Amino acid sequence: MPTLHSLRRWLVLLPLALLAGCNTVLMNPSGDIANQQGRLIVVSTVLMLIIIIPVIALTIFFAWRYRQSNKEATYSPDWDHSTQLELAIWAAPLLIIIALGAITWISTHTLDPYRPLSRLDAKRQISPETKPLVVEVVALDWKWLFIYPEQGIATVNELAAPVDVPISFKITASSVMNSFFIPALAGQIYAMPGMQTKLHAVINKPGEFEGFSANYSGAGFSGMRFKFHGLSNGDFDQWVAKVKAGKEGELTREKYLKLEVPSEREPVRHYASVDATLYDAILNLCVDRNKMCMKEMMAIDANGGLGKPGAFNVATKQAWQTDSLVDSPTRKYVTAMCTTEE
Repeated sequence: MPTLHSLRRWLVLLPLALLAGCNTVLMNPSGDIANQQGRLIVVSTVLMLIIIIPVIALTIFFAWRYRQSNKEATYSPDWDHSTQLELAIWAAPLLIIIALGAITWISTHTLDPYRPLSRLDAKRQISPETKPLVVEVVALDWKWLFIYPEQGIATVNELAAPVDVPISFKITASSVMNSFFIPALAGQIYAMPGMQTKLHAVINKPGEFEGFSANYSGAGFSGMRFKFHGLSNGDFDQWVAKVKAGKEGELTREKYLKLEVPSEREPVRHYASVDATLYDAILNLCVDRNKMCMKEMMAIDANGGLGKPGAFNVATKQAWQTDSLVDSPTRKYVTAMCTTEE
């Protein structure tokens, strides 16, 4: 019997031992945005538990009190209504929903990833003159490309930023939809080909943090990970100098087209310089110089098109508003069709 009792005790402690290895970075992040998001999760959970815990407790209580063997329990088969009970049942959840709605609405606007940061943390505001570090992120198959336009460098599967400096991420993808996620920094942001999403964040503590793809994108998805380094200003400058001394040389369009080919578990690469037009070409799906950029296509379409109607058959016309002709920008319309001979 003592052996059985000891075994039961160890079985109870086993789940705690397994949980000891869990990384609670979401609840204890190093970036202010992720920290606010973590608090939002805690507040929302506590508000919901205000209803859930009493319901579970009362379910157990009723099951015990009105068990078949309890002859002292009052049996009232004709009871069907209680105003006080109805008020308690409906008022409490309604108040919780109102509170959750208000918190969600406020936090959705405050933590909008497109919104520039207004503070470094709860005690320090950001001055309007502060210039953020710009990082252009490209989700490839199955690796990450980071371009630093101001520093003129690029890296593969390695990201770094100085502590307490706002970071402005511009995010896109090369082929399929993906998701950029650094739990210690901020929430996940989707990366889509031909589109640009944004994320503003700041890291408040130095260290090495995990970054990965949070959206399944094919065979190499599980290895699509990178390291994010939070560095002091001096260490960040040294890191930039190290990248500029990289053996990969310049990241040209031609090198990018080779890098874009699907591959798994790529090592870290440092490019000493980068084509200044590369990110814009990736975003507009025209890294190959023989392809027309999306923005050029859209400009042509906005001006009437260059297909069968032809550019010479586009006329301008004053725009109409309601029932009166007003001064406003002119619009272009295709006015005629033409043949090859014409």
